[in-house]
Amino acid sequence: MKKVLITGAAGFLGSHLCDRFIKEGFHVIGMDNLITGDLKNIEHLFPLEHFEFHHHDVTTFVHLPGKLDYILHFASPASPIDYLKIPIETLKVGSLGTLNLLGLAKEKNATILVASTSEVYGDPLVHPQNEDYYGNVSPVGPRGVYDEAKRFMESITMAYHRFHGLDTRIVRIFNTYGSRMRLNDGRVVPAFMGQALRGEDLTVFGDGSQTRSFCYIDDQVEGIYRLLFSDYTDPINIGNPHETTIKEFAEEIIKLTGTNQKIVYKPLPKDDPLQRQPDIARAKEILGWEPKVERSQGLKIVYDYFKSLSLKELQQKEHRQFF
Repeated sequence: MKKVLITGAAGFLGSHLCDRFIKEGFHVIGMDNLITGDLKNIEHLFPLEHFEFHHHDVTTFVHLPGKLDYILHFASPASPIDYLKIPIETLKVGSLGTLNLLGLAKEKNATILVASTSEVYGDPLVHPQNEDYYGNVSPVGPRGVYDEAKRFMESITMAYHRFHGLDTRIVRIFNTYGSRMRLNDGRVVPAFMGQALRGEDLTVFGDGSQTRSFCYIDDQVEGIYRLLFSDYTDPINIGNPHETTIKEFAEEIIKLTGTNQKIVYKPLPKDDPLQRQPDIARAKEILGWEPKVERSQGLKIVYDYFKSLSLKELQQKEHRQFF
């Protein structure tokens, strides 16, 4: 049985990847320090013979006994609320954490896939964004702690690939949504749905003309899975190219939820990207992948998930006190 280590296993994306690899017959080792992850996302896996969990911070030395075939490095804060509260930890998990896991992959002769992000493109001057675009990122802006951590992650991963011959993959993940997102994590899908469910007005930053492209979790996991088992080593975009403005998206949520909230406008945060749309030509050609789930279908599933949360979860403003 093949063994896979998934870091960030108790997070949104990581937990869905654990599910997929269990379903595919792997022995899954989940690892998370639970700063932003939550054990409830993977508690259904604990009784399984071929799932194990390690409560560990990958910015410290990582060792696992025995053979290991694959590593998926998904440990990192991924929402602005989180990485602005814990900026140093965000930088460390993208740098030291990646270094430790690359070392483990080298020791075990394992294939490693690292989770990069569309944020490496910054506030892009090229639209849509393809993998050859180098980005427009402020290294000293407040969002730079996330953007530059991921850019460093890509650089050191390619260095290990070229210098040590390590088998590596780099996925650039665009906006993804689905069940197990935290309502209070600051990303637009749970933010709007949480506000709608609580009867609050929907908050749009800026004038709402900025764009995003939303990929349903099942599509994202399928793209990542295909990339891991390809032989492609350069970065590759996985996301949904269907673009919408934030204002249009807010109106879509109001219609979906059947609520009568207003849209209120607040100032745009510093360095917030005005456009975000993946060019997925490379994923189509190399992986035979493109998203299948329509946004209206995916949002209905996610809305039903959020409606099932307890009143306490619905009203929770803070994930936890970090320090």
